[in-house]
Amino acid sequence: MTKVTKAAKAARDVRGAREAIWEADRRLLDAFRACGDAPGVAAVARELGRAGEHAGVWLAAGMGGACLDAGRRDAWLRASALVAGAHVASMVLKRFFRRPRPCLPRPGARPSAPLVRTAGRHSFPSSHAASSAAAAVAFTALAPRVPFRPLAVGVCLSRLVAGVHYPSDVAFGVLLGAAAARLGRPWALPERIAEAGGGHG
Repeated sequence: MTKVTKAAKAARDVRGAREAIWEADRRLLDAFRACGDAPGVAAVARELGRAGEHAGVWLAAGMGGACLDAGRRDAWLRASALVAGAHVASMVLKRFFRRPRPCLPRPGARPSAPLVRTAGRHSFPSSHAASSAAAAVAFTALAPRVPFRPLAVGVCLSRLVAGVHYPSDVAFGVLLGAAAARLGRPWALPERIAEAGGGHG
């Protein structure tokens, strides 16, 4: 086998693997979107999606924490800045990757249209997921008894149930948001401040 033949075979293998991954992504999306056919599930998905739009629910939570926890107001404001930063970073990456949103319904799949309209045309990564993951990391360090993590999971799943993101969009958004919050934690949440919040609800 010549070097050219080997290179061609390697290229075909890469294309085949990539297609397999994309197909798995699409099939998972179809499965999640089918869950939204139940009226109750669809309603919850819509509300969670609205709450997470432009990181609204998380920025409101951060401002609420700053008002209610006066002793750590600066920490709450900085944690909110991390959430906003993760959201902005995801928007920048969307313009770079320019992945189109899912085209539903897909040929051969269950005929389920998206549940919600979206603010933009691009899909990768999910800004809802990025801001939610950043909030789950940053805010939980300040108020571990508040269920930020379950709400973040709900917002992320709502984008799949609504049919407006592929699972890989959400997964990368979660990684982006969590990484942003962890990298910014030394600035936003000095250890003495985080420890002081251990007993707060």
